[in-house]
Amino acid sequence: MLGRSALHAIRALLELAEAPQRWRSVPDLAAAQQLPEALLEQLMLRLRRAGLLEARRGRQGGYRLARPAAAIPLAAILAAVTASRPGSGEAAAPAAKAGSTNREHSKAGLGLAGLGLAALGCAEAGLADGATARGANHEAASQVTAALERRLQQALERELARFTLEELHHDLRSARAALSEDGGLLLG
Repeated sequence: MLGRSALHAIRALLELAEAPQRWRSVPDLAAAQQLPEALLEQLMLRLRRAGLLEARRGRQGGYRLARPAAAIPLAAILAAVTASRPGSGEAAAPAAKAGSTNREHSKAGLGLAGLGLAALGCAEAGLADGATARGANHEAASQVTAALERRLQQALERELARFTLEELHHDLRSARAALSEDGGLLLG
């Protein structure tokens, strides 16, 4: 569901969330995440451009979170990482794409509300022909599944906007505690 770039970016941000005021260099983060420095640098630049990171040059420089982890929704991270490169002419890629049926049916001007009118029109036209009725049934089913895809996409977008880096950081700390020799669990 999440691409490699998104996962790498989230892991790097989780690393920064461990000590939010500390400046971390790309080589340091890359070593901690076992990633190529060039790849991580590109991701960090995108996150900085999106306002999620601050950058500072020099020996004591690097990157750190631009705001508290609780104020960084996953949707912002994904948008920053999946956004097109400047000057490429490509649009930003959403977290997930609905199928081609969405585009086909929006071109036809039929939404879920138009489904009843389309069915009514077919009945009034006296579509006794079996092939035409099957075509209408297929069209209706396609419209319903396209509407379902839109609803699922909207639910995913709402959840990604609500879920924050801090919640992921808490999950990370809980997983570490559970894997420790003590077998502890971090609550609250």
